[in-house]
Amino acid sequence: MYNKRSKNRFGQRSNGSNFSGYQKRKPYNKFSRSSGGNRKRHYGNKRNRKQQTIDISRFVKKSAEIKNLSVIEIKHKFTDFKFCEQLQTNLIRLKFITPTPIQDQAIPYVLNNKDVVGLANTGTGKTGVFLLPLINKVFHDKTQQVLIVAPTRELALQIDNDFRAFAQGMQIYSSVIIGGTPIAKQLHSLKRRPHFVIGTPGRLKDIADRKALKLQYFNNVVLDEIDRMMDMGFIKPITELLQQTRSPRQTLFFSATLPDPIKLLINRFLDDPVTININSGQTADNVDQDIVRFKENSLKFEALKTVLAKTDCKKVLIFSETKRDVEKLTNDLNHCRFRAASIHGDKRQYQRQKALNLFRDNKINILVATDVAARGLDIKDISHVINYTVPQTYDDYIHRIGRTGRGSKNGQALTFVR
Repeated sequence: MYNKRSKNRFGQRSNGSNFSGYQKRKPYNKFSRSSGGNRKRHYGNKRNRKQQTIDISRFVKKSAEIKNLSVIEIKHKFTDFKFCEQLQTNLIRLKFITPTPIQDQAIPYVLNNKDVVGLANTGTGKTGVFLLPLINKVFHDKTQQVLIVAPTRELALQIDNDFRAFAQGMQIYSSVIIGGTPIAKQLHSLKRRPHFVIGTPGRLKDIADRKALKLQYFNNVVLDEIDRMMDMGFIKPITELLQQTRSPRQTLFFSATLPDPIKLLINRFLDDPVTININSGQTADNVDQDIVRFKENSLKFEALKTVLAKTDCKKVLIFSETKRDVEKLTNDLNHCRFRAASIHGDKRQYQRQKALNLFRDNKINILVATDVAARGLDIKDISHVINYTVPQTYDDYIHRIGRTGRGSKNGQALTFVR
């Protein structure tokens, strides 16, 4: 079932023809429950996004073709950064020795209290760029308060997990403010005046509107995966949040792409920012990419089973377009005795977290998801990312396949094309 015209081990190279039939699929609103805030509040969705006709040849790329196109010299070790002793001890415990390129270039500017725009692909260590200097900053001055805004619950929880590992034993505390979890517990956590508040835009705005989140006290603001938040229609609540935070402040933006609306936010809210661009908009160097062709829709699932039956498919993340299709595909896979679970916007937070934990702990080896999982999930050893439906944009494709081939490991990405 693999394309016979690709050049890698799945076949020979594609002829580069355009595939645009997927544009007729009906888009859906996946944001009514996915990112915090009132379930009925819709800040926007992909209906307003301009779809792209994607050249399928862009889905066919051997990792060797793009390795070493640009070798970025690393100038620092983590011990070179002026972190406090306890933070350095934690980094040694976590075996953080050599920073990634974005960390190497951006951390010195963040330590010097500069506003920074960090542009890099997913999986390049952007979280460390803002967490480590800000933890160090708060350790030296407990009056500092940090607001971190992320597009999805999963990314917010991942940032908090990283924060807890970095800040262990430093008496610096955080609160996670996301949808899908009891708001009363979050309101109680804010009464303890945590140094770091990490949340999704909708729930943060709801709590700020209740006057339970005093935005005027925050003198450090981080927007992570801001292009994703723009895609989800969160520009308005993000703008309102930024307007209410303290000025002057240190503001850090992180993204893989930089569309015009984000440039307007940068011009409005950042003070003489430094821009660090590390190969943004490119797919990961160590991800083999190919397509899987199927002749008829009735044969598509059979093609998927053929792929999943291969011995190298050890841990697989499958993307499908709609919540309904994700559930159906998951049920079909389990019926065929594959070990699969699903996550999407209609799942309650504890259900999503349970599925992720099963996947992380290798109790299942297949996770089926909508694009809610395309950003921020840092799950070790994903061998394959499968685009069971063609992504709407090439940026979506980049973020999807960024779940594999993380760090120095290799991964494979397959896109199903009729």
